[in-house]
Amino acid sequence: MKKTFRQDNPDTAKCTLAIPMKIVQEVSLISVGSFEESSDWSIIRAEIREAISLIVYPPGTSSFTINPTKHGNGVKPIKEACMIALRDRFGWKLESPINYATRSPGKVDATKIIDNYLFALEWETGNISSSHRAVNKMVLGLLRGVLLGAVLVLPSRKLYPYLTDRIGNYEELEPYFDVWRSVRIEEGFLAIFVIEHDQIDNSVPKITKGTDGRALV
Repeated sequence: MKKTFRQDNPDTAKCTLAIPMKIVQEVSLISVGSFEESSDWSIIRAEIREAISLIVYPPGTSSFTINPTKHGNGVKPIKEACMIALRDRFGWKLESPINYATRSPGKVDATKIIDNYLFALEWETGNISSSHRAVNKMVLGLLRGVLLGAVLVLPSRKLYPYLTDRIGNYEELEPYFDVWRSVRIEEGFLAIFVIEHDQIDNSVPKITKGTDGRALV
């Protein structure tokens, strides 16, 4: 069945935000059909961007400053700040189990229901192999018609050196984009959001490699 989407109204869809945790790149990896031009995507994109903009460090500041110690900062607290915002402000469901294969590909970090379909978001906290698995999981969901669209969030190469060793990053994943772009689907959307710190400061405490250290504006 062909999906229909509410068309974007440029007067209401625009959202200008100050973004402490910067989104430095958005790549539309797969876009088949009308979803990317719809108001549904405008709303979801704005929610994701705002959730990322709420990630600040240290707590109580209005920017995201990271200690530039090589591989010195944890990644899960950064992810959790975004997940909390998606859940509490916009009603996304976290850690959603999705079964669309003989063997379950695992839970999705966050999902939102749109017209009986799911939109999925994965936030990379593992190595580059984990990034490949995340994209494959979402592409499979598109192929099976379970996911309407999906986004993977991962750090830039500039942020990468300050995070947990071997964290997946955009520049390592980019050479494989043509593989996923060659997938043939009837309809679906997949984007990559690349995040980066606002500034560095040696005097800022390192982000705990656990669940501490998150902060929401």
